[in-house]
Amino acid sequence: MEIYGLSGKSGTGKSYHSAELCARLGARGLIDDGLFLCDGNIIAGISAKKQATSVAAIRTALFTKDDHCKSVQKAIKQQNPEAILIIGTSDKMIEKIAERLNLPAIKEIVHIEDITTEDQRLKARKYREENGMHIIPAPTFQVRKQFSGYFLDPRRSFSKDSAIEKTIVRPTYSYLGDYVISEKVIFDIVEYAAKHTHGVADVLWTAFDNDDNGCVVRSVVLMDKASQFKTAALAMQELIYEIVEEMTAFNVLGVEIEIRGYR
Repeated sequence: MEIYGLSGKSGTGKSYHSAELCARLGARGLIDDGLFLCDGNIIAGISAKKQATSVAAIRTALFTKDDHCKSVQKAIKQQNPEAILIIGTSDKMIEKIAERLNLPAIKEIVHIEDITTEDQRLKARKYREENGMHIIPAPTFQVRKQFSGYFLDPRRSFSKDSAIEKTIVRPTYSYLGDYVISEKVIFDIVEYAAKHTHGVADVLWTAFDNDDNGCVVRSVVLMDKASQFKTAALAMQELIYEIVEEMTAFNVLGVEIEIRGYR
């Protein structure tokens, strides 16, 4: 197994350019901010970008907790990629991560200045400092599981061989203020879905349960007497699921529709 590193100061675009560098180096594996990715998919780990403080984020990126470290070590052994790229803010950090994960000696460390222009780095720095935006080089549907309710924005980059999806997140420690989605937003979405689902007469009650893993929406409805109850309920369920995930960035674990009666 060959180990490479990508070194550069925070906010210079390392994560954004990592997928392209992996392709160039033939590295299926990627270690980035506490996550282990293989072939562009999140396999194991905890994202440092989910931590509440910058200190906690650094500790997560360095795999200081044994259970976190062991889970990633196990996943690396199972996937057994021919090469892994480790991202860090310095050469020393990359070496510490490799040592912590019991990886072979580092073959080469590439510096962000070697693969980007000054204008690209300045642009990346601007996004980080002004908007608190960070990149995770993985599809949004995977990132959403760890970042339910956070600011998420999918970005797609195209290379000669494939489309590489990246996700923008805004970690808690980057907030200039609180980022809150009111429960009323969810209730309004349910009302909208009811009005746009043929066969649903009224919404009697809606509940919204949310934790770090995601949310569950529960709704009690009345149906039109002449409608196909099951068909209408399934259609409303699907519409709520799609709109909640698209508009709020919550990881929707379930949508439950209870039919109380008809009119």
